[in-house]
Amino acid sequence: MSNAVKLDRLRTLIVDDNAHMINIVKTILRGFGMEHFYDAQDAAEAFSLVKSESVDLIIVDYQMDLLDGLDFIKLVRTADDSPAPFIPIIMLTAYSERKRVIAARDAGVTEFCNKPVNAQELFRKLISVIDHPRDFVRTKTYFGPDRRRHDSSKHLGPFRRAEDGDRESLNEFDENQLNTMPKVMDFSAKS
Repeated sequence: MSNAVKLDRLRTLIVDDNAHMINIVKTILRGFGMEHFYDAQDAAEAFSLVKSESVDLIIVDYQMDLLDGLDFIKLVRTADDSPAPFIPIIMLTAYSERKRVIAARDAGVTEFCNKPVNAQELFRKLISVIDHPRDFVRTKTYFGPDRRRHDSSKHLGPFRRAEDGDRESLNEFDENQLNTMPKVMDFSAKS
């Protein structure tokens, strides 16, 4: 864990329709030194808290009545009145089939953690969103953390697919351009 991270300062919103599960997650997070919690048992109440309180992290269940976790994530990421579209969101759920993981990713979840929850895995996800935040991407149909999980520090832009023999043009490529990429990559503009 980064020495700069102070978990006792994080304000975490836990969204689950099961009060017992909220208490389990709080207990685990207290074990990591976290002290400040908000909780909600439905997505509407949770979104109100996001709008009224200063929240640093959200942990949300997938399956809830009325609005599920995916609907909540989409609200946080894309609603006009969302004050925190860049907030890290960890989905904690027993519904971990591939199609649900993909749906959560496509809704804009930052990390995905399975129930039954264990402290080691939740800690790993928590540190991932803190120590290794991903850039955000905006397209016509998606806004959220970059869904790609590879190291893009060696990305060579338009030259990334060049064959070894075709890399002469790389000598003319300004390496400083790699460091000037925006934190939010907007691909929604019409060409």
